[in-house]
Amino acid sequence: MRALFLSESGPEFRIDCHEPDETSGESIVKVDLAGVCETDLQLIRGYMNFSGILGHEFVGTAETGPLAGQRVCGELNCSCGDCDLCGRGMANHCPHRTVIGILGRNGAFAERLSVPNANLHRIPDEVEDERAVFVEPLAAAFRILEQLRLDGNERVVVLGSGRLGNLCAQVLNSIGCHVTAVDKHSEKLQLLSELDRGISVAMLDDLPHAGHSENKADIVVDCTGSPTGLPTALRLVRPRGTIVLKTTVAAETQMPHASIVIDEISIIGSRCGPFAPAIEALAQGSIDVRSLISARYQLDDGVEAIEAAGQNALKVLIDPKPG
Repeated sequence: MRALFLSESGPEFRIDCHEPDETSGESIVKVDLAGVCETDLQLIRGYMNFSGILGHEFVGTAETGPLAGQRVCGELNCSCGDCDLCGRGMANHCPHRTVIGILGRNGAFAERLSVPNANLHRIPDEVEDERAVFVEPLAAAFRILEQLRLDGNERVVVLGSGRLGNLCAQVLNSIGCHVTAVDKHSEKLQLLSELDRGISVAMLDDLPHAGHSENKADIVVDCTGSPTGLPTALRLVRPRGTIVLKTTVAAETQMPHASIVIDEISIIGSRCGPFAPAIEALAQGSIDVRSLISARYQLDDGVEAIEAAGQNALKVLIDPKPG
């Protein structure tokens, strides 16, 4: 099977990867389109010490299982279903879980993959593949609404307006929050400005290094994938405000404890989110994702796709179908 495999020497295209095994309770999915995300880039830098087929954002066609013949996407956390955390509704934190393309399980940068039936969601006909491939990252943006009780009038700063930051800004804007997206790259901010939905934008270098509390944000969402994200967020959030950390960082970071304690800042880790509202938003067209697509590569050129995604590109897609 053709696939993009991560080994100790880095990502490489292979033509001899094993086809996924047919396993009870799981479906074989033929991948129609996959997306490269920041986590894939962090894995290549050593995060999780993963070795195997990369990729967890995908849309495909189920070849086996209860949804055979239908277009599907899949949640990446594959839990045991039997432990205490699974029983308490926290399957995404199952200590025995495998994670598609991240931990103990091959991913979607391949012709096929195996996915637990419980993880699969049907894609409506009106949501074409180029939008359906965004379900997983869009669900991660909707996770913020599950974790925070928002009345829709909060001042929110989203740090990083790339793949995930753009979606977080749109989701928070959709419930009425006053959102400002901050980035070092003006072309990424321009995409949000062109949506004409009232999302403010600002260049990182133009932000004040200090300011009065009344000028600071109630919530700062860090989507930078950078060790500098948290210190910047602490500079921008008000006392007793909240910082939401949305991206993983492979590099070692230092926690600036003093300001967190003095200003009583709440810091929330935020990971995977609910697929249902993400699919509904795409079906309704309330969240724009097409403008995020910057390039599309064949699977054979997967290494080039990864390199492009790491060079300030937005969403890079990988098409497993033979060119």
